Amino acid sequence: MLDEIRNRVAESKLVTFDLEDLYPEGERVLLDIKDWLYEGVLLREKEFRENLNAVDWTAFTGKYVALHCSTEAIVPAWAFMLIATHLAPYAKKTITGNLEQLESAIYQEAIADLDLEYLRDLPVIVKGCSKKPVPQNAYLFLIKKLHTVAKTIMYGEACSSVPLYKRR
Repeated sequence: MLDEIRNRVAESKLVTFDLEDLYPEGERVLLDIKDWLYEGVLLREKEFRENLNAVDWTAFTGKYVALHCSTEAIVPAWAFMLIATHLAPYAKKTITGNLEQLESAIYQEAIADLDLEYLRDLPVIVKGCSKKPVPQNAYLFLIKKLHTVAKTIMYGEACSSVPLYKRR
C-alpha cells in the first residue's frame, strides 16, 4: 500500500523571502552632467547655474536619478548638491553614481525600513531568481537584517537551497 504523498515544504514553518517584492516601480534615470560643464570638463559656476536653471526639472517627477559625469572632469561636491536641490521636489531619490549604485541605494532604504519581527525564530529562504534587477548588495543588506531574527537562513528554492546561517 502506497503512503500518502505529503508536501513537507508546505507543512513546514519555512518562509520564503523574495527581494523582488521590494522593487519599487518608477523609472531609473542616469543623468550625465557633462553637458552643463564648459567643454564637458570644466565647471564655471555662473554658467553651470544658468544651465541648471534652464532645465525642466518636472521631467524627473517620480523618477529615481543617478547623477554622474561621463568625462574626466573634476566636479566639486557642491555641484551635485546643487543639482539635488533642483531635483528634490520631483525625483523620488537622487544619488551620485551609476544605475547599479542607484538600485543598491533604493534597496538599502527599503530593507532598512522593513520590520522582520514576523520572521523571529523561523527558517527563512531568500529566493535567488528574479525578473527584476535586484542588485547583489540587496542580498547583503537583507542578510544583515535577517541575521538578527531568523533561526536559519538559506538561499535558493526549497527544493535546492544553500544553507547560509544557523543560530546556535
